[in-house]
Amino acid sequence: MTAGKPGPVNTNRYLSAISKKDPIASMAGAPDRIAKLLRGLDEKTMAKRPAPGKWSIKEVIAHLADGEFMVGSRIRMVAAMEKPVMIGYDQDAFVERLHVDQRTTGELFIAFAAVRAANVALFELLPKSSYTRVGLHNERGEESIGAMLDIYSGHDLVHEEQIKRTREQLAPKSAAKSAKTPANPKR
Repeated sequence: MTAGKPGPVNTNRYLSAISKKDPIASMAGAPDRIAKLLRGLDEKTMAKRPAPGKWSIKEVIAHLADGEFMVGSRIRMVAAMEKPVMIGYDQDAFVERLHVDQRTTGELFIAFAAVRAANVALFELLPKSSYTRVGLHNERGEESIGAMLDIYSGHDLVHEEQIKRTREQLAPKSAAKSAKTPANPKR
């Protein structure tokens, strides 16, 4: 994880993660699933990196919030414009340089959940025919709204597994306990 060395994201693992699940339902449910994963963890644990070069849970939540802003912008541009250019971004630079350390994980989660709600509402409003509209991603080429929906819904699932693994590594007792408790997104 080093800012300044972004490469194109391989979307295959995201597409594989979402597989045949309903991507809109999965995206709508992500905040509740993530809140459940965060339950019982203190800020210090969430800010701790599991290994050098690996993101902390807090940094993963910041990344999800950043990604949600990005996909929301891209969806809106593609839905409204003819083949707009969509610029890739350096996810590590976002985590390193957007002052994640000056916000709580709860604040980052609230931002993610709010923007996610707005994006899910937009997906639900767009006619299915618009899902074939494309933008030109500067790293991946043509990308449709439908593809973005699949990619970002799978992206959630991949990062949820990452949070789960990190939680089990850093706080194994609370990981077992949280699996039995209902979610509360207000942290």
